[in-house]
Amino acid sequence: MDNHSLLAVSPADGRYARQTGPLREYFSEYALIRYRVRVEIEYFIALCNIPLPQLDGFDLSRTEELRDIYRNMTPEDAAKVKEIEKVTNHDVKAVEYYIKDRFKELGIIRWGEFVHFGLTSQDINNTSVPLSIKEAMEQVYSPLMNDVLGIISEYAEQWKDIPMLAKTHGQPASPTRVGKEFKVFQVRIEEQLRQLSLLTYPAKFGGATGNMNAHKVAYPGIDWISFGNDFVGSLGLQRSFPTTQIEHYDNLAALFDNIRRINTILIDLSRDIWTYISMEYFRQKVNKNEVGSSAMPHKVNPIDFENAEGNLGIANALLTHLSMKLPISRLQRDLTDSTVLRNVGMPLAHGVIALNSLKKGLGKLILNEEAIHEDLERNWAVVAEAIQTILRRESYPNPYETLKALTRTGKGINHETISEFIEGLEVSEEVKEELRQVTPMTYTGF
Repeated sequence: MDNHSLLAVSPADGRYARQTGPLREYFSEYALIRYRVRVEIEYFIALCNIPLPQLDGFDLSRTEELRDIYRNMTPEDAAKVKEIEKVTNHDVKAVEYYIKDRFKELGIIRWGEFVHFGLTSQDINNTSVPLSIKEAMEQVYSPLMNDVLGIISEYAEQWKDIPMLAKTHGQPASPTRVGKEFKVFQVRIEEQLRQLSLLTYPAKFGGATGNMNAHKVAYPGIDWISFGNDFVGSLGLQRSFPTTQIEHYDNLAALFDNIRRINTILIDLSRDIWTYISMEYFRQKVNKNEVGSSAMPHKVNPIDFENAEGNLGIANALLTHLSMKLPISRLQRDLTDSTVLRNVGMPLAHGVIALNSLKKGLGKLILNEEAIHEDLERNWAVVAEAIQTILRRESYPNPYETLKALTRTGKGINHETISEFIEGLEVSEEVKEELRQVTPMTYTGF
């Protein structure tokens, strides 16, 4: 751990810096500046491609040279923008001046006034931030989420035939199968990922109050609405229209809510696996160098699932605030969205930490079939549901009440108890044989 990590205020950039490092390309101050420069450059290129009359002389063969301004941008270049900002006291204006300085270096400053032409800051911010979220989701979050989902799916298949005692209200219930319980989490996550795939990443691009006033007054003959739609679409985003000065953030809120639902499912998974480990249904692969407790040498704690649960909770708290605050703004705009929007990377950072923990924890699980079988063997009372259902089918008098009386005697119910009960029933031998086949190990449904 370097000194920077030791001095970090947030554990996302300190203790967990190695895990969250990839997100710096999307959510650091350097990344935000680079995304802003990218949007400004692409906007200038789009104006050249109309072409505006005053840009007709620009050599379009230099397009890739322009793109290299952001493609090759370094943290040192971003620091130059921050130096300009000390003078302007405006972050987006500093980006504009930085690009104009680069235009001077490239010998194309004569077209410099078309950098940020007709725009307001939020045209840049409300395209840069959604674009950074989109690319972080695609390149960091989704691959990691798919890794975790893949392990869950693998266990669902691998353990699909392993019977297991279910617990409802913490009490023994009709048996299930280990793989099926993993399958439940698999399909829940898959459904939320399906819904996530349907969401678009919104962007605002329309001038000072959303009406492209400046564009229209300068070039009334151009269809600026179509231009805006096409330009935002070229970035892989969907333009919101009409808007005020800022994006209304409704679709972004939907994205945050969707991620929060996925996180909630993963919290549910983490708690269940933690509980199964405490029940000894699972053991954990041991790393001989790791310490489970500073006082108790024997302990192998389920820390990966605890770590995941904690970080998913922090992520959800942040996502809740983002989704509830961002769509609210006084009149055409207030500044509260600006400072809040700078934190969009934090819930994803805690999500990445959690997914890494889950990936590690799930990979350490060892199924303890012996403990699972013993638990089933201790709970023959759970076949009462099966017996009373078959008796109902046979119109046997008061089957539910009869089984209730048997299973609530306060005495242990075992194989022998159930066998004696079956033999005392006034039903055909064929039905008795059918009942004998029902065991906690076989009564697992579909």
